[in-house]
Amino acid sequence: MKIKSLLLLVFAGMALVSCISAKSTLKNVDENAPEPTLTKDGWFLITEYAKDKKYGYNKDYPINVFYKNVKDEDSNPKRFLDALTGPKGETITYKKVESCCPFPTKRGESGAGFLDLYEINYPGLKKPLKLYFNIYSKGYLFVPKGFGLKK
Repeated sequence: MKIKSLLLLVFAGMALVSCISAKSTLKNVDENAPEPTLTKDGWFLITEYAKDKKYGYNKDYPINVFYKNVKDEDSNPKRFLDALTGPKGETITYKKVESCCPFPTKRGESGAGFLDLYEINYPGLKKPLKLYFNIYSKGYLFVPKGFGLKK
């Protein structure tokens, strides 16, 4: 019985490791990007709009909102999303729906990081929008296509 348990544990470990690519597929990480500035209201000061329609919408082009320690892992996606509006200034609502898409990182406790997927709604939107966030890496922050900025 112990051999079966041991084999099961080994196979489970191999399956987990095989799900994590040895090379990251993330395309827009830039560890030289400056840390974002916070506004007096507590959200990120974002001044530029994304030129790439994949920014945030594609798992290989996540919004990189680096955090400094594990207790803050949800803070920076919220700071980013709190700066956004719908395209006509609509108030948005959002919720984290899952963590997915493992990738290698030195900042993860197990050598792997996960992207966080958020679902965003605003009045008049027929289907929620989904944005990917990477809390392990830095990158320049932009307003994703289809969104506006709070004033």
